[in-house]
Amino acid sequence: MIPKEILQKVRRIEIRTRGLVNELFGGEYHSVFKGRGMQFSEVREYQPGDDIRLIDWNVTARSGSPFIKIFEEERELTVFLMVDVSRSGHFGSVDKFKTEIGAEIAAVLGFSAIKNNDKVGLILFSDEIEKYIIPKKGRSHVLRVVRELLYHRPQGKNTSISSALEFLLQVSKRKSVVFLISDFIDQDFMKSLQIANRKHDIIGLQLYDPFEQEIPEIGLIKVHDPETSEQFWIDTNSYQERRAFQSERKSHYELFKKSCDQIDFDLIQISTRDDFIEPIMSYFKKRGKRI
Repeated sequence: MIPKEILQKVRRIEIRTRGLVNELFGGEYHSVFKGRGMQFSEVREYQPGDDIRLIDWNVTARSGSPFIKIFEEERELTVFLMVDVSRSGHFGSVDKFKTEIGAEIAAVLGFSAIKNNDKVGLILFSDEIEKYIIPKKGRSHVLRVVRELLYHRPQGKNTSISSALEFLLQVSKRKSVVFLISDFIDQDFMKSLQIANRKHDIIGLQLYDPFEQEIPEIGLIKVHDPETSEQFWIDTNSYQERRAFQSERKSHYELFKKSCDQIDFDLIQISTRDDFIEPIMSYFKKRGKRI
């Protein structure tokens, strides 16, 4: 039985995301993520100005007058929401954990997909595949996806993006649009990402907390790495220690972004301090110009 508070939270997210989808994401999503191509629809009689390359010679021969083929966009897409539920996501120094923001982002993208009659699937992962929901259409299906995002209690502590991508390649044989939502605190996954990105249209959404980059002056603190379980002390009153830590973290994020650019992997970096709408909309608009 799903707790009442989870169902209420699902409802609140649906109400909020419905407005975002209708006002912002619906049109942008449709224009950015194209269908699989053009499929044959019907034939009609040739009219002056029509492209002669579209003439259906078989029908023309049978009827004695020229007919052309009509094609329309094969719109339906399969969209996967791949969401990292490892322990490092259960952190937030502002209002919400990274996992909570990731669930809201996934909900917006999921409702955008069904508004355009696309199928939506869900893959929750840590260092193992924790949940898989096969792609389907419809509001009730996406509501189930959102419930799983909010209600799921992860078993794994660490992250294996490579394993998650290998699973994606197993369950999705046709090209899909994949939103990979994670803080990307993992190692040795760029090769797997490059391989999967060649087959699928993968967009990464990297969630980070400002505290992970900018430590305030609050004295001596013990920093715990949720992925490795390592602990170490930082004297935040020390300008040198604070600056060294912040410089290392900033370099880490910049280096990761550069590595993504080198393999043509689209990455959206989102701070838990800011509203996630602006960076996603900005990406949609930039991507739209590339098409």
